[in-house]
Amino acid sequence: MELLFVVLGGAILGLAARYVLPKRHTHGVVLIPAIGAAVAAVVWVGLTWLGWAWDGGWIWVASLAAAGVVAAASALLIGPRREHADHVLFERLSRPGTAAAR
Repeated sequence: MELLFVVLGGAILGLAARYVLPKRHTHGVVLIPAIGAAVAAVVWVGLTWLGWAWDGGWIWVASLAAAGVVAAASALLIGPRREHADHVLFERLSRPGTAAAR
């Protein structure tokens, strides 16, 4: 049951990162929250395998902090890379008779 709550917390932190950070128009609505949820789940399961108590406070802090940091970093990295890729593709497709036919 706690895994469900930590995944939900990771998704909420990812959702917050999506709407707080810039360039959210460059990726899908669910991508950053899904990354936050996945990271929270993986960290939680990894820490429980290492013997951390599921009812302890530090496992919650570590899981949710990792989810928030990775979600924010993903949002900050995906946006500029996507804009650059879109610009390169637009330039390639806007030149008739060159690489647009490939």
